[in-house]
Amino acid sequence: MSTYAMLNDLTKCIGCRACQVACKEWNDLEYHRTYFTNTRDNPPKLEAATYNRLEYNYLPDTDPALPQRWYYRRHMCLHCEDPACVAACPVEAFVKTEEGAVVYDEWKCIGCRYCMLACPFTIPKYEWKSWNPAVTKCTFCFDRIGAGEEPACSKVCLTDAVIFGNREDIIADAHARIAAAPDRYQDTVYGEKAVGGTAVMFLSTKDITLDDFGFRTDLGEASYPSYSWASLSKVPYVAVIVAALMSVIYFITHRRMPGAEKK
Repeated sequence: MSTYAMLNDLTKCIGCRACQVACKEWNDLEYHRTYFTNTRDNPPKLEAATYNRLEYNYLPDTDPALPQRWYYRRHMCLHCEDPACVAACPVEAFVKTEEGAVVYDEWKCIGCRYCMLACPFTIPKYEWKSWNPAVTKCTFCFDRIGAGEEPACSKVCLTDAVIFGNREDIIADAHARIAAAPDRYQDTVYGEKAVGGTAVMFLSTKDITLDDFGFRTDLGEASYPSYSWASLSKVPYVAVIVAALMSVIYFITHRRMPGAEKK
């Protein structure tokens, strides 16, 4: 289980993108020229040089006299407790650290991209334009955590919409906020139990559903690797049964052969 976790309180986010800029700066990621996409999202999607992206959601109101309401969601790796990318990687290029981060070693990577197929949140991205491509995603600032610092994104958050700490404390804090303001929050901590739990969790406003925010709510609480293990654990038994069955068939068919043919 993760030692550390991060809570994103989406009711407090003001869409300043400070977390997005801090992520770029700390990880020395390339900046791209902005362009019009008919939305406020910039860039329009996660990409190899963007580990953390802010999504803008407009909530239409039935009363035209009321001002427009915008809600913001961070799109990034959730650092699963039992990561599918780690289970899918055949060379252990992805590992889950004791601190909670899911980290990637490009020197071990063979470019199979199984991690991209396995991730239920479609997070890992590939450097398609590089002559020596790697898989990229949020690192949970494991290097900063190792040095006793918090991740760059939570460090710069102006409104405490992003907080970092011990996972158990973070979950307790999230539920305390829901209990204190039930009319403000959805009665769920996204990531507490989804796909076995994640190190990055979210609190959502009551005005907009998790689905409308873009969160997947069809994943269940079991981790993806647990589904694979449920099948793979039966392989030895199936192999023994098949071998025994084939031996019986071989014995029966050869027992019925005439004596001359046996010689």
